[in-house]
Amino acid sequence: MVHQNESCSAEQVPMSFLTCLLYALEGWTVVEHLNYVAYLLWLFSPLLVAFILPGLVIIILYVNIIILHIYKRRTDLKEAYFNDFWDGARQVLATIWHGHARIWNGYEVYGLENIPDGPALLVFYHGATPIDFFYLTATVIIKKKRIFHVVADHFVFSLPGFKLLLDVFDVLHGSQEECVKALKNGHLLAIAPGGVREALFSNENYTLLWGNRKGFARVAIDAKVPIIPMFTQNVREGIRTLGGLRLFRMIYEYFRLPIVPLYGNFPVKLRTYIGDPIPYDPNVTPAELAEKVRPKMQSSL
Repeated sequence: MVHQNESCSAEQVPMSFLTCLLYALEGWTVVEHLNYVAYLLWLFSPLLVAFILPGLVIIILYVNIIILHIYKRRTDLKEAYFNDFWDGARQVLATIWHGHARIWNGYEVYGLENIPDGPALLVFYHGATPIDFFYLTATVIIKKKRIFHVVADHFVFSLPGFKLLLDVFDVLHGSQEECVKALKNGHLLAIAPGGVREALFSNENYTLLWGNRKGFARVAIDAKVPIIPMFTQNVREGIRTLGGLRLFRMIYEYFRLPIVPLYGNFPVKLRTYIGDPIPYDPNVTPAELAEKVRPKMQSSL
C-alpha cells in the first residue's frame, strides 16, 4: 500500500521501480490487496497445463504396466497356455487405448483393409509421441485380432518398469536380423525410419527426417513382404516439441539424449490413413525401394 506522502512523481520522494509498478497495478485492477503471485499463476496456468498434459501419456503407460503385472499374477498356469497367455491382457489394454482415442481425439482409421492377413512392413511418420501408433495398435487388436511387432529406440528399453510392457507387445531393438525373422514368421512389423530425431525435431510441416536410412527397405526385400505407408493427420498439432531451439538439437546430436520438452496433448481430431501396399519386387535395390516409399509418405503429409 502506498502512503499519501509517497509518489512515483519525479518531484517528490523517490520510490523503487517495483513499488511504483505495484501501485500502478493497484490502480488498474481497483483491488487494494491483490495477491500478485496468485494473479501471475492464474495468468500463466494455461502454459503450465500445456507442458503437463503430455505426461498423461506416460501415466497411461504405467497404468498399463500395473494392469499387466496384475494379470500376470492372477494365475500360475502360464506354461499351460503359453501361446495365448497375454491375449486377454492385450485386449484389456487395447480397449483402454481405443476408448481414450475415441473420447480424447475422435480417432478414425481409413484403409484398415490394406493391412493383410499375412506379414507386412508398416512404415509410419513419427510424431512427437507415437500416440497415433498406440491408437492404431489398439484398433488392429480389436478389429483384426492381430498385433504389430514394432521397432523402438534404444532409450525406450532403459525406461524404468517398461520391460514387461515391451515384452508383451513385442517391441524390438531393431536389428535387421530380428526384423526379418519377425516378418518371415508371419507377423506385422512397424518401423518409423525417422525415429526419435523425427519425433523431436520435425515441425508443423511434417518434414521427413529419414536421412539416408534404407535399412527398412532392406528388411522388406529380405523378407519378401510389401511395405504399407501410414500417416496420421494432425499428429503434430496434438503434441508439439521445442525441437526448433538449436540448443536441444545440439544436445541430442552430441549426447543422444532425447530431453526436448513436449507440450500440448490437446484434444485435436486424429485420422490415420493406411496407404496401398507397395508390393515386393525382387528387382529393386534397398535405395530404390526407399525412394519409392518416400513420395508415398510425402503425398499423405
